[in-house]
Formats: sequence, C-alpha cells, structure tokens
Amino acid sequence: MIPAERLDIILRRHEEVSARLSTGADGQTFVALSRELAELDPVAGAIRAHRAIEQELAGVEAMLKESSLDADMRELAQEEERDARERLAASEQALRIALLPKDADDEKSAIVEIRAGTGGDEASLFAGDLFRMYDKYAAGRGWKVEIASMSEGVMGGYKEIIAQVSGRGVFARLKFESGVHRVQRVPATETQGRIHTSAATVAVLPEVEAVDVDIDEGDLRIETMRAGGAGGQHVNKTESAIRITHVPSGIVVMMQEERSQHRNRAKAMSLLAARLHDQERMRADSARAADRKAMVGSGDRSERIRTYNFPQGRVTDHRINLTLYKLDRVMEGELDEIIDALVTDHQAKLMAAEGT
Repeated sequence: MIPAERLDIILRRHEEVSARLSTGADGQTFVALSRELAELDPVAGAIRAHRAIEQELAGVEAMLKESSLDADMRELAQEEERDARERLAASEQALRIALLPKDADDEKSAIVEIRAGTGGDEASLFAGDLFRMYDKYAAGRGWKVEIASMSEGVMGGYKEIIAQVSGRGVFARLKFESGVHRVQRVPATETQGRIHTSAATVAVLPEVEAVDVDIDEGDLRIETMRAGGAGGQHVNKTESAIRITHVPSGIVVMMQEERSQHRNRAKAMSLLAARLHDQERMRADSARAADRKAMVGSGDRSERIRTYNFPQGRVTDHRINLTLYKLDRVMEGELDEIIDALVTDHQAKLMAAEGT
C-alpha cells in the first residue's frame, strides 16, 4: 500500500501550485511553477482516479454486507466488486509508475549521434539505415529532425552523422537507443552470398541551451576553417566551418553544415553544451556512467544492445531478450513496440529499487 499521507502531500502541493498560477505569477516564478504543475498533473490525476475506485469498491462492499440484499442484486454486486478490484489493482500499478522518480531531461529534445563502427563501408551504410529509421520514427511522432553535422561514407551512408531531434518528450523515447547496434546481412558487393556482420554506435543526448551549462569562454579554443566538401560549385570559399575544443574536458565539436559561421558556431556551442551536460549527468550517477560505457563501447562486433538480422527478418534487443520478426517495418520507423518494452523494463527496475 502507498502511504495515504504521501498522496495527500502531493495533492495539496498540486492545489497550491495551481492556485499560485491562477493569481498571476510572472517571470521565472511562472516558468518554474508551470513546469512543476506539468509534472504534478499526471500524478494528481492518477491519485484521484485511484481514490475514486477505492470509494466505489467501498460502496459495493458495504452493499454486500446488507442482509436484506436479494439474490439477484447480490450477484450483480459481486460482479461489480470483482470488476472494481481488478481496476483498483491496475490503477495502483499506474499510480506507482506515476510516482517513480522522473528524469529531469525526459521532456527535452535530443541530439542523436550515429557513427559507423566495425565493418568498413558496410558499417557506414548501416549507419545511414539507422539514421533513416530514426528520421521516419520522428516524422511519425511529429518531431523535427535537423542534420547538424555529417561525414558521408565512400559507398554511401555515413561515417558519422549528428542530428537535432526537436519535440516534446524526444529524449524520454530515444534515450534507450544509446549503444552498439549490430547488423547481419549480405552486402551488395558480396559476390558469394556470405553474411557479414557490421556495427554502428548510437549516442542520444538531451539537448540543452548553452546558457544552461556553465561554459567559461576562457576554456574554449575556437578555430575557423573552410568547410570541406566534394568540390564544384558547393565548395565553401569562406572560413565558415567552426571547431571548438573545450580544453578542460577535451571535448571537440565541429560544425560545417551551414554557410554562416555564426550559425555553425551556435550549433557547435549547442552540441558542446549537450555533451558537457551529459558528462555531468554521468558523473552524478556512476551507475548510469557504467551503463553508458558498457552500451556504447568501441563499436566492436562483439558488443551490442540490438541486432538486426536481415536474412531472417529479425531484430533482437539483447537487454530485454525481445525478438521481433518484422525487421522491414522496424527499419521503416516502427519502433514503438521495442521502445515501449524498454520503458516498461526500466520502470520495473525503478520500482524494484524503490522497494514498491
């Protein structure tokens, strides 16, 4: 049982925040209260729904204690009792999930970094496939995808591609995609039909504003250069590309997609802020740091969180032992079944850690 006192405190706070907002709070106070209310709303709703079912069940139980209840009414009341108990169990589970600690970055947009790992040209092609998969998934959810930086592979795909995915709750849905993704298939250049194994790494970072991260300008080494390219009319004749090195951490970011040096600098600072923020997240949570290191690794074939087997049309997420035989649809962006299963597994682990 969840202590009633704990639930009462949440409901009182929800009422207090709602009241303060209705009186016309302004500036930073309004922003802070609005964020808090957005977090409290689903929890308060879950509490009220749960208590409504509790009251309904209490009423049915009281009716069943009446000796004057005729047989037909008693049978009907017993059915209502069974139904109410089932709904109460479901609502309690939903309430426990609503009460779990929230990741402060869950509602944010995200930066998705995909890099070809082991496997040469085939790894670059697979990195391209992964990017298209996420791009289609984002489109299906109404998110905006903007490429921040990319380095194309010799045979196609990408050696590296970094994209900003904007929308509400992007990080909450994509954060479990961080890690090594392995592909097993017959490359187009394979003449003997042999299956090759390649890999690509994915890193998903919550997007943060540069102003939200304490970045000392004195810690930055900023270099400008001409953007690279394939040549011809699109070669950038001006020094619009930007490379920023954060000396204390050793983090280096480079942007050359925009023709404006100002826009490239802004994007580079945004990416640097995201990486520094993620570094701080990992430092604050050593368990998460260990998980990330284990997930991302070096891009070696033997390390993986998920395998995409094209000959068998199979995708397997090794963290939760989930296998789906609809690889074609997954590659078209139908990721919800996998992501939902990962979220549920994460919630179960949090509840176990909370002792609920």
